[in-house]
Amino acid sequence: MPAARSSLASAPEKYLIVSLGSIGRRHLANLRTLCPDAQIGVLRLHATDSGAATPAGADLQFFSLAQALAFAPSAAIVAGPASTHLDVATALANAGIALLVEKPIADTSTGLASLLRTCAHADIPLMVGYNLRFLPSLVECKRLLDTGAIGRIRGVRAEVGQYLPDWRPGTRYQENVSARRELGGGALLELSHEIDYLYWMFGMPARVSARGGRYSELEIDVEDMVELCLEYENPARLVNVHLDFLQRSPSRSCKFIGDQGTLVWNGITDRIDLFSAAEGTWKHVDKHAQADRNGMYLDELRHFLNCSRRQEPALCDGVQGYDVLAIVEAAKASMQHGAAVPVHGYTGT
Repeated sequence: MPAARSSLASAPEKYLIVSLGSIGRRHLANLRTLCPDAQIGVLRLHATDSGAATPAGADLQFFSLAQALAFAPSAAIVAGPASTHLDVATALANAGIALLVEKPIADTSTGLASLLRTCAHADIPLMVGYNLRFLPSLVECKRLLDTGAIGRIRGVRAEVGQYLPDWRPGTRYQENVSARRELGGGALLELSHEIDYLYWMFGMPARVSARGGRYSELEIDVEDMVELCLEYENPARLVNVHLDFLQRSPSRSCKFIGDQGTLVWNGITDRIDLFSAAEGTWKHVDKHAQADRNGMYLDELRHFLNCSRRQEPALCDGVQGYDVLAIVEAAKASMQHGAAVPVHGYTGT
């Protein structure tokens, strides 16, 4: 028996990456960096050329889910279009494979509860890839808020925007996931990082109201700009979020308004500024920037590897991914009906 344990311990780890879009390729490169001796397979969801060369960094490639399951990885990164996440993740979870599902967890909550129950009952780690939770400057903002640096938070104004055709140079934006409804595109799902980090900081709002739609001449069939209002109770708090595919100069920022001060975060420069009501002055908080933006993706992947080995719980698990999607769906309902919509998180049923 001891010899068998030694043999198992020395066997190379096996990982699967589903789909090789921009984020899939990033995960592949980072996984090879962190696990140089691992066996890494890639599942090409939409590729048909079985004779194509195996991508650099991978050991094997598969062209069907059955082939990927036969590879028997211990963990998988699901990085395809949001509309494919649920079916692929469910098949992998049924095989007992730990999961990192890229954001958003799915393009609809229909059927998602079943996946979460499967993972919970079988103790299968399920993490959602909201990588901003690993950005040092945003982590520092949360620490400051949690320690009462500006007192009770009464209001928040968050914004993110970037011109969609500039997102992925060398590709036609009209063909990208972000631009196509059937693949889970649109500002609400594609820019849901903002919704996630506000949920991470403040939990579920009581109500959501939203206005938005397609305001540009971009060749897309999804919303390109949305304004959300998240209403909180106990304590009362109003959170405004702006999302767009239109800004020619990329923007990501958030202002937190407290009863004892104000905190301003610039997600492009990683700058943090804090106004103290007691002192009556602004001060610049030491930068918590990463010289290489890939650092947060490496930290995210290290965390997932620890989760897959049952060494720590996921910072953003499937339940939280479900809750963020519930806020998105409430915003869509509000846009459709022109009224505030109550929002409820995952109940386990």
